[in-house]
Amino acid sequence: MTAAFELARRGPAHGPNPRVGCVILAPEHHVRGRSHAPAGSLDDIDVLGAGWHRGAGTPHAEVAALAAARAAGVDVRGATAVVTLEPCDHTGRTGPCSQALIEAGIARVVVAVEDPNPVASGGAATLRAAGVEVVTGVLADEGRALLGAWYVAVRRGRPFVTIKLASSLDGRVAAADGTSRWITSPESRRHAHTLRAEVDALVVGTGTALADDPSLTARTPAGELAEHQPLRVVVGYRDLPDVNRLQTAGGELVQVRTHAPAEVLAALHVREVRHVLVEGGPTLAAAFLRAGLVDEVHAYVAPVLLGAGPHALGDLGVSTISGAVRLVPRDVLRLGPDVLVVSVPGTTVGGQSTARHEES
Repeated sequence: MTAAFELARRGPAHGPNPRVGCVILAPEHHVRGRSHAPAGSLDDIDVLGAGWHRGAGTPHAEVAALAAARAAGVDVRGATAVVTLEPCDHTGRTGPCSQALIEAGIARVVVAVEDPNPVASGGAATLRAAGVEVVTGVLADEGRALLGAWYVAVRRGRPFVTIKLASSLDGRVAAADGTSRWITSPESRRHAHTLRAEVDALVVGTGTALADDPSLTARTPAGELAEHQPLRVVVGYRDLPDVNRLQTAGGELVQVRTHAPAEVLAALHVREVRHVLVEGGPTLAAAFLRAGLVDEVHAYVAPVLLGAGPHALGDLGVSTISGAVRLVPRDVLRLGPDVLVVSVPGTTVGGQSTARHEES
């Protein structure tokens, strides 16, 4: 299963489909050679085929693994398929993986995570009905962590929301005269572009779009457009000018004419957006937080003091310290002179804030 996870990570983090890996083991599979083979290694395991999902419209991991076995001229009848996510049971752009496994003669399927998508789930039941032995829940926590934003988005029926903040040490995003380039370091900006290339949509308010004229593109360290460009989403009622950087090369431009975060997410859910990155401005970020629709906060903090200027975040309606929005730090990363703090919403128990976990 650990090897299947590694295969799954080769697939794209963005897009409507999950990252999935599959390893097909011989009926009497055994470990060859040394007993201390590294975890996740396929070198010492009797593998008939392996594959992973390369993105929407391409073969699913199980079908890719079966194809690899066929290409190698091996018979998979009676074999075991180890899959990171329950095989799908529906016909979309590709056929159901459950049926492909049955037709190939697979005798046993081992699954990490049961599919939370009501449209695609049911593969385990179909396999069992056909006489295939199915084992679920193997390394399930690791499997859910691998699925990341996709798993949460599908369970909740809305995109996973990450808020990005970039500020001085005293929480400012610009100086008093409005100048803001560059508060954070090149290392922080490169990291932020890596994150952009992994999400499905970048979201800003009309105020930010009109004031900053952002391009909202994902770029490589060399400054070129990344292969994947997320949707560029502008929230608000004001019209955008016909000539601006949002009209240049990049992801599709979408304007959602509302101020309600839930309506924004509903509109993007229809487009099968799984992961949203809210980049600005402070009013929009505050609106998502006040609505309780934030799953993760990325705060890039530069060791710079301004003392005046606009804040990174708008009014949250907090009038006393007991009403503060408390988050739980998940990761802290040094980026040149800056620090990135990744935090998640928490629940307060006995005065302590603990991370809120998605139910398995």
